[in-house]
Amino acid sequence: MPEHTDPQRRRVVLITGGSDGIGRVTAHDLAARGDTVVVVSRPHGQGPRVVDRIRAETGGDVHHLGADLARLADARAMIAAFRERWSRLDALVLNAGAYFARRQETDEGIERTWALNHLSPVLTAVLLAEALLASAPARVVLTSSNAANAGRIAWDDPEMRHGYQGMRAYAQSKLANQLTAAALARRFDDRGVAVHAMHPGFVATGFGQEAGAAKPVFRVLQRLFGRTPAQGADTLTYLATDDAALGTSGGYWVDRRRRPMAPGARDPHAAERLWGLSVARAGLSEADLAPLAGLPAIVP
Repeated sequence: MPEHTDPQRRRVVLITGGSDGIGRVTAHDLAARGDTVVVVSRPHGQGPRVVDRIRAETGGDVHHLGADLARLADARAMIAAFRERWSRLDALVLNAGAYFARRQETDEGIERTWALNHLSPVLTAVLLAEALLASAPARVVLTSSNAANAGRIAWDDPEMRHGYQGMRAYAQSKLANQLTAAALARRFDDRGVAVHAMHPGFVATGFGQEAGAAKPVFRVLQRLFGRTPAQGADTLTYLATDDAALGTSGGYWVDRRRRPMAPGARDPHAAERLWGLSVARAGLSEADLAPLAGLPAIVP
């Protein structure tokens, strides 16, 4: 049974990509400890069944919101649905992501890796900033990857209209997650919201479904070397729950330890440059950004 059941004391946690892999494990763990857990996954996928099962196994307060987060309009609709029902948000876990072997564009004209892995987390964090601030102390956790070490932001062509390579696009998006963590941490500084990025390790999950000809290679490597989803989710759950994660912000975590960010994520000017590009591409207005306004300029 949950550790506490008083609705007035229950934390509210939103987890994107919460119907499979490490997101599913984290949703289960947080429901078991008594949090209200809102799982976001594709509207016609297994999400509702997964939520029913977690609810049955934990006795927890678990809900599902359907959205294709590669579509920013879907992300906005999901956020609106969340805000209609919950006024607080104690932890935002931005875990949804994928690898696409070939270049695809959404019907909004955005390259799918960039839309799902990067722009959607930016949009979600901004539009839920008010709920996070109202719930302080609160936290934001982004699932990144050590693949970011090989990542470079293609400033002139981040959606890789020319020379697309699946792993290059993925590594860039994971680097962007770390830069976003730094930019968000700066905006939430001294306001009671901690922000972290994390690496789950190489986990044996459904990741790689869009890997094309490389899919069998993913499966063999996962079988031979992959962590279990529970092992991969451990740091994610830790950052979403432990008070120690509220003491610092802007960190990158591996196996519950703070580690250096990828080389490309250590420049605050790069974080701000990417932030500006991202909020514009995500269609965020001044009104959307208002809860995070008032930031002092970076001094070179």
